Amino acid sequence: MQYTQLGKTGLTVSRICLGCMSFGDPKWRAYVMGRAESRPFFVKALEAGINFFDTADMYSLGASEEVTGYWLRELANRDEIVITSKVHFPMSDRPNMGGLSRKHIVQACDASLRRLGIETIDLYQIHRFDPKTPIEETLAALDLLIHQGKVRYIGASAGYAWQFAHALHASDRNGWARFVSMQNHYNLIYREEEREMIPFCVAEGIGVIPFSPLARGILARAQLPWEQGAQRTARSGSDNYVTERYDSPNDPEVLAALRDVAKARGDSPAEVAMAWLLAKPGVTAPIVGATKLEHLDAAIGALDLQLGADEVAALEAPYRPHAVRGH
Repeated sequence: MQYTQLGKTGLTVSRICLGCMSFGDPKWRAYVMGRAESRPFFVKALEAGINFFDTADMYSLGASEEVTGYWLRELANRDEIVITSKVHFPMSDRPNMGGLSRKHIVQACDASLRRLGIETIDLYQIHRFDPKTPIEETLAALDLLIHQGKVRYIGASAGYAWQFAHALHASDRNGWARFVSMQNHYNLIYREEEREMIPFCVAEGIGVIPFSPLARGILARAQLPWEQGAQRTARSGSDNYVTERYDSPNDPEVLAALRDVAKARGDSPAEVAMAWLLAKPGVTAPIVGATKLEHLDAAIGALDLQLGADEVAALEAPYRPHAVRGH
């Protein structure tokens, strides 16, 4: 396993982060695995040296945190691993059960700690920006959690660069803890983050931990789920984000280039797509959501792949601008 620092912090993380949305309650999504089925994924991740685990309160409405916490308490050395969670999306349709108000952030953090069975969340992230709550209120609440010892670092996920810059400026102006990471939507067929957000993160020393590094599995198959003859999976058949985020007319051209490069190298499309992402400026650790153990194998194997300049150029040439997705 390779390790690096998260942005300009002293926090050491593996270059692969295990995303835990796939673990929790199968009633929430068809592809989600329960506690017993999830165990082999944590075993493989830890044996490979992965020490970075990402979940959120809204995944399986809390059950993902319960499963993640259970197996990490059982199998890992708590002092060595980094556990993240996120807050924002509503946990029910009742008042004060979502968003980024001081009330919801504080009570949501307490609930996440209980479900995870730990005393402190290493990286607590806002799952999205909340237009209804002043960013100062959000940041003050997060800063409070750090001073209370409930959170060690704070991060953000999915927003515009101006929103992120505004938040960092508010923290600096008020002497509050700053966001140290950005969890954003970034992969070979969605590269809009290269325009503003990633250069800004590099300039500010912010760690970048992309979600959907394989575009919800599309890059692993190098094929769109609705193409003729495409293999349907439990996830692609029940994941609305696939059709909502990956519908650009030229996406098949990018996938064709990926197939060609992977075939010429003798590597899988998943390994090539992940190797491309791992080599991009600012990227700390892609978040890999695995539903099969070979998904983890491919991500780990990509760490040893070195793409040539001509291969990178071939992979990137077909890309055309996309509408902003994932915020």
